[in-house]
Amino acid sequence: MATFVLVPGFWLGAWAWERVTDRLREAGHQVHPVTLTGLAERAGEATPEVDVDTHTADVIAVIEDNDLHDVVLVAHSGATLPVTCAADRIPERLARVVYVDTAPLPSGMAQIDFHEPEERAAVERQIAEEGRGMFVPPPPFDPAADPDSLAGLSEEDLELLRSRATPEPVGAATQGPERPERAPDTPKTLISTTIPLEFVEKMVADGVPAFATLAGPEWTFQHLPTGHWPMFSRPRELADLLAAQAS
Repeated sequence: MATFVLVPGFWLGAWAWERVTDRLREAGHQVHPVTLTGLAERAGEATPEVDVDTHTADVIAVIEDNDLHDVVLVAHSGATLPVTCAADRIPERLARVVYVDTAPLPSGMAQIDFHEPEERAAVERQIAEEGRGMFVPPPPFDPAADPDSLAGLSEEDLELLRSRATPEPVGAATQGPERPERAPDTPKTLISTTIPLEFVEKMVADGVPAFATLAGPEWTFQHLPTGHWPMFSRPRELADLLAAQAS
């Protein structure tokens, strides 16, 4: 049986993995869902100093404090940077890194840098006006405005996200940590949901910088057709895909 550490994306806590965690534990796996500093039940710990380094330390602490080895470390969405930085630092503890509808960013690139200029400007205005310069506010989770991302979610799922999402500390979005020139060759898997694998493969082949890190022989690719939140829209299938990465 495998050991999983599950790290949620922006605005979420360990609670977001509950359905996936239940499925994996029923199959006999050891599972550690993570709540990062400043989010969910740890919202009271949010300060202006919370950033990617803080969240990287959170991930490493879960693994080291529980003396975990041969870990399948899973990042969803905005968890890519802390998970990738943790994987760079403690490769000897890991069996595989899995990216769920996300991928590692190049060295020095922040999460906010991934946006096109117009979208980035809108996020920056939202941080200044709604987030008091300290937070990235949660989205409205409105399927009319964002149908592709929210595909597969029931109204109950959407209401759960709206009621439980917490503002993301701004440093998690704006810090672009430097990474080693040569990353560890830990096996890695991308589980794409909203991005067709054909598009990913083309971006890798074309050398697009944001996809360049996916070109190594340590990578495998899976597709789970649904929206950006598969832990809610297709939790059983996601859990089964994760379990398959440990075999």
